[in-house]
Amino acid sequence: MSLKQQASQGAEVNEKLAALMTNSNAVRAIASAVEGTLGPKGLDTMLVDKFGEVVITNDGVTILTMMEANHPAARMVINIAKAQQEEIGDGTTTATVMAGALVGAGVEQVAKGVPVARVIEGIRTGVRRALEAIKEKTLPMEDLRHSWVHQVALVAGREHQDIADLVVESARLIGRNKLLDPNFKLADTVVSEEGASNQVFMGVILNKETINKQMPRNLDDVKILVIDDALEPEEIEDEALSTEAGFARYLELQSEFRANVQRIINLGVGLVLVDRGVDDIAEEMLTDAGIMVVQRVLAKELRRAAEHTGARIIKRTGLKKESMELEKYLGKANRVLEDEKLEQVWILNGYGKPMATVLVGAATEEVVGERERIAKDAASSVQASIKGGVVPGGGSVELAVAREVEKIRENTRGMAAYGVDCVAEALKRPLAQIVSNAGFNPLEKIGDVLAAQVEQNNSSLAVDCDTGEIADMLELGVLDPALVKIHALKAAGEIAEAILRIDTIIKMRDYKQAAGDNHEQ
Repeated sequence: MSLKQQASQGAEVNEKLAALMTNSNAVRAIASAVEGTLGPKGLDTMLVDKFGEVVITNDGVTILTMMEANHPAARMVINIAKAQQEEIGDGTTTATVMAGALVGAGVEQVAKGVPVARVIEGIRTGVRRALEAIKEKTLPMEDLRHSWVHQVALVAGREHQDIADLVVESARLIGRNKLLDPNFKLADTVVSEEGASNQVFMGVILNKETINKQMPRNLDDVKILVIDDALEPEEIEDEALSTEAGFARYLELQSEFRANVQRIINLGVGLVLVDRGVDDIAEEMLTDAGIMVVQRVLAKELRRAAEHTGARIIKRTGLKKESMELEKYLGKANRVLEDEKLEQVWILNGYGKPMATVLVGAATEEVVGERERIAKDAASSVQASIKGGVVPGGGSVELAVAREVEKIRENTRGMAAYGVDCVAEALKRPLAQIVSNAGFNPLEKIGDVLAAQVEQNNSSLAVDCDTGEIADMLELGVLDPALVKIHALKAAGEIAEAILRIDTIIKMRDYKQAAGDNHEQ
């Protein structure tokens, strides 16, 4: 091969490696943005927008979704974190930190000359073994009365005792069967209000007021109608109104609508919830009858209210049904009240499915927002623990799993073993970062913990962040949901493989410009 050919080949390799390095640096930057929040000694991040609005948070997914990130690889990591949040509700910081470590280790191996395909093969092998090891070390947690439930809430709730108490009480009110429902998210029961008092109650909150002040503020033993529609007469086109037949039809629809509203009144309904707007005629009739009406209720809140009260959601055309048939659509609650200060309507002790609400309060808007995020994390972790069990926290289980991954290296063929090494290194990263955030030397502490885990044959050993001593995380009550760890590792593996496969970055043409050029031709 001539010198010119060698130079050309070298330039091509360097160009492909440059793409990898660029992507790796972007992923590392994203991981750096959140890694300082990890662990009990993690610090907060302040996010400031162009108008000077401030968000102070320790929540990984909030930081990732609100920060400015233009690099495509960075956005890939953020999307993975969003998926983790949507699926589990917690663990986004762990997933991001491990993804950054895994990508960084993978790029280092490629830079040393290991083929990308072999690195990816090894990463897949290592991740597969790591997932198996996590499942082997998972401890079931089926009883909501178990003390571990509170510990999970406390760890995920960043040691806020009051929030952990609220979340656990809510979970116990709702019950295990509901927590296992794939369509139910305990985090959705958490609401926050500036100036409110912390409390848990059996019921739901609607973040709306009644449509006028003449309606009652407090009702007992209430029948409830839920309308997933507008409470208005059926519309007729303007052109049709200009004809005699069209105007007659308009009068007929108005009369029919009044009859439908009167039917609601005759049924003894006390609260009407409406997805969209309410016609003036309906508002006047229902107000005169002493009925509370809430319009433009969010779809999520509407569904929760229907489920809790046992109401069947109905469209406005369904109001034509006979009274006996319409009665079957009504829900019921022991009490409905309006909190004018908080601008909310509370539906308490519905006759349908159990539905607890966690109300979190604080003095200022910034603080109440963060407390809500903390409570949602705690609620998600409690539900995930009931679904999939728990593992020792504090980075202990990842370190123990890293040892299991290292054992399969010697049986891994060829250069794929270097990819297995990447997984082992990434699994050590959470403990290293937790220890670093607590003010200790991560290299020293990882070595101490590894030696202690082997010597005592105990995979739940890690570092007490208060003292720096080796401690048993199970004994300290430092527990994490197994599903959080499993999904975080899967997410890290997926993003690492996707990033490592990219060896060329090409800027696309503008689709509109391209379409215009083709049209001109």
